[in-house]
Amino acid sequence: MHRSEVALADRTSCSRGSYRPRNRPLRVVLCGLLLLAGCATLQSDFKEPGVSLVSITPQIKNLFAPEFDVVLRVTNPNREALDIAGLSYTVHLQGNKLIEGVANELPVIAAYGEADISLRATADLMGGISLLSDFLSQPGKQFDYEFNADIDLGTLYPIVRVQRSGVISLR
Repeated sequence: MHRSEVALADRTSCSRGSYRPRNRPLRVVLCGLLLLAGCATLQSDFKEPGVSLVSITPQIKNLFAPEFDVVLRVTNPNREALDIAGLSYTVHLQGNKLIEGVANELPVIAAYGEADISLRATADLMGGISLLSDFLSQPGKQFDYEFNADIDLGTLYPIVRVQRSGVISLR
């Protein structure tokens, strides 16, 4: 037998589990680094999706718990579809929280596409009372609004925070 055959025979004749390579820690570290490098490349070209408030329509069926239909347009500038896991949002008028809602059954936004998302929201009664007081005391005035949303795109992507504000004129 040659030396290489003897070495191979010695290695294969060992009982299972007793053979331990000396460079196992090095292999574990290298595998970990490769995994981290692979995860880092997953998000490197991710672009934040665009979100715009399309409409807010009151659905007053109950005076004590008014509801609103809120429509958002989500634009996906990425080459992969966005599967939105969840969404939470608030609408403030004149600094008063007027509408608040959450949703978890949302459509997938195609790559380089856009879609309208319809949401049902409930009104904050105390915020509505304060707002009504402002409307009555200053008719024809302009009112500041603020829309905030947190969009959860799943575990591989960061939560997208959206904030839009502006002025609504009642004239």
